[in-house]
Amino acid sequence: MCGIVGYVGPREATDILVEGLTRLEYRGYDSAGVALPYRRKVRVRRTPGRVEDLRASLEADPLSGHTGIAHTRWATHGEPSEANAHPQTDSSGRIAVVHNGIIENADELRAKLAAGGVVFTSDTDTEILPHLIAEALDGGAASLTDAVRSALSAVEGTYGLAVLDGHSPDEIVVARNGSPIVLGIGDGEMVVASDLAAVVRHTRQVVYLDDGEVVSVRAGGVEGSTRITPVTLDPADAEDADIRLGGHPDFLAKEIAEQPDAVSRAVAGRLDSRFATTRLDGLKLDPRELRAIRRVVFLGCGSAYYAGQIGADLVEELARIPAHAEPAGEFRYRNPVVDPDALYVAVSQSGETADTLAAVQELQRKGGRVVGAVNVIGSAIARECGAGVFLHSGTEVSVASTKAVTNMAVSFAMLAVLLGRVRDLSLTDGRRIVDGLAALPGLIDAVVADDAAIGEVARRHAQASSMFFVGRTRCWPVAREGAQKLKEISYVHAEAYPAAELKHGPLALVSPAMPSVVLAPGDELLAKNVGTIEQIRARGGPVVAVTDTDLPAGLADDVLRVPRTEPELAPILLTVPLQIFARHVAVALGRDVDRPRNLAKSVTVE
Repeated sequence: MCGIVGYVGPREATDILVEGLTRLEYRGYDSAGVALPYRRKVRVRRTPGRVEDLRASLEADPLSGHTGIAHTRWATHGEPSEANAHPQTDSSGRIAVVHNGIIENADELRAKLAAGGVVFTSDTDTEILPHLIAEALDGGAASLTDAVRSALSAVEGTYGLAVLDGHSPDEIVVARNGSPIVLGIGDGEMVVASDLAAVVRHTRQVVYLDDGEVVSVRAGGVEGSTRITPVTLDPADAEDADIRLGGHPDFLAKEIAEQPDAVSRAVAGRLDSRFATTRLDGLKLDPRELRAIRRVVFLGCGSAYYAGQIGADLVEELARIPAHAEPAGEFRYRNPVVDPDALYVAVSQSGETADTLAAVQELQRKGGRVVGAVNVIGSAIARECGAGVFLHSGTEVSVASTKAVTNMAVSFAMLAVLLGRVRDLSLTDGRRIVDGLAALPGLIDAVVADDAAIGEVARRHAQASSMFFVGRTRCWPVAREGAQKLKEISYVHAEAYPAAELKHGPLALVSPAMPSVVLAPGDELLAKNVGTIEQIRARGGPVVAVTDTDLPAGLADDVLRVPRTEPELAPILLTVPLQIFARHVAVALGRDVDRPRNLAKSVTVE
């Protein structure tokens, strides 16, 4: 959530800052602003609303300079407004700060500063920072870097921040603690950002800040850390084409359509048909270590958690190892018993999800073995774990995750095969699943090609005020993910239930006004799922069946059909039509499917 961009170098800063903010719009925000030094002070321009509003303001009344910082804010403290937008400044107008994260002791620090005569002009926790930095400079701090360190020593919470001082117009000081900051190293210039998307147009040489680092950034490089190690990005890490629509109506449609290619990347070089197994070298576990694993636990938030549930079912079914998934945000607060023989898998598209990162750190404190499953190689979770599975999804711009979730489930299927083949998964069954994984891109492509037909079904049910999503065993997490997608992008209330639980309470809500989306693959439980549909229809409830087989004629009001795959892999394929269904409902209701209200792409606060 939120976006930070900074620039120092020979070019006009505002052009780069606003262009960078545009590339970070997908993270979710409600206001935008920039700050540039001018005559030993800082000039600030802030607007509630969109980046284009800020751009229009700057075109009407330009700010000029070669150093600057900018921000898109997602409100945590204080409502969206010009006063609460970033950058925030001190009383003299010398210091400007942009900040991602939350200052947990903000009330205490605000009261202390107010008692000393500071007058606050916003409701934000961030405004505390420029006042603390100015106080440190007035108190004799030798440099802006020292002043920032002094200010942060009083702060409890998370932050990724960039600081501008009107007295030092060729410098930006940046710091990180739990919220990402990346530095792009150009030719005589530097770009600061909270996300690679704002950097890659300018350079492929980047530095990822570690927690606790405070450094000074000038056009010639970075000062203040001996740990700075530049990384050269692979061009595929963040292609410029990833943030262009390329003929699609929105990024959500584009990313749904990209799933066949994304899955192809995820399995490329990782399927071993000869030995009917998979290769996940990034785990850094040899066969003996794999065989010693006695339990697998997936930790994630939102869709990553549901993908982890799919993974846990696959691990139990194929490897016969106890496995489960749980919300990462609950993990450390329940004082978990950490099993030294377990493999913990931290799942996050961005690799920066605050709750998941905190769970990783809790596991490491307690001696747990934890690996990451992330889509950003240099992310905090990837660096903290040091081992894991790279998702190869490509950049996701739309807030609602699609191709990353699919690649998570595919990666967990490969993990399940790998663990199974060092145990009791037969050569025949191993090869069957490996071949099924190899065929998935083509099968997903067939589902994506059915977009128009799925859209027709979605539009017939778009006016419903609430929907049920129902799945049994393997398909229970698919139902949860389907309900999540519908809720987050269409704002239609949706609940997911295991099919066996429907008659233990939820059935009371079934009526002609309550459609149910029922997952009914042609597996050994088909007859039971047919029975579930009949129970719903007997109460007058409309049914949209999602299946890969022929259902009795007239059983469901509408049918979304996917190609047949191996039964264990069916949940992966069945997820895709639910993404398309949710998108078409949202479009029919006039929603902004790429930027759903109240949500952000990368959740870096608890």
